[in-house]
Amino acid sequence: MPRGFSAKRERQYEHIEESARERGESTERAKEIAARTVNKERARAGESKTASRTSTRDPKSASERGGQRSHGGAGGPTKDQLYAEARKKNIDGRSTMNKQQLKKALGR
Repeated sequence: MPRGFSAKRERQYEHIEESARERGESTERAKEIAARTVNKERARAGESKTASRTSTRDPKSASERGGQRSHGGAGGPTKDQLYAEARKKNIDGRSTMNKQQLKKALGR
């Protein structure tokens, strides 16, 4: 956890990091997601010295956006992300499915 965060932001960071790990993200990626999210929230709340325009003028908070930018791209979620979701939902036969089959099984 970076220094200078309030207790609230530290709890937020830990919660986001843990959630990302539960979704199947690597430890490094989970830390990156948590740090970026908390930093954006700090900027929106005026708790940081510097802030990008995107952080302060975005109509949605990081928690409201919920990964829409990362999953709304050309291919949507990756096969690994779909597989992790299928594993979480205990879908049978997921290990032999390709990306399209996983999407269909997940109802996407």
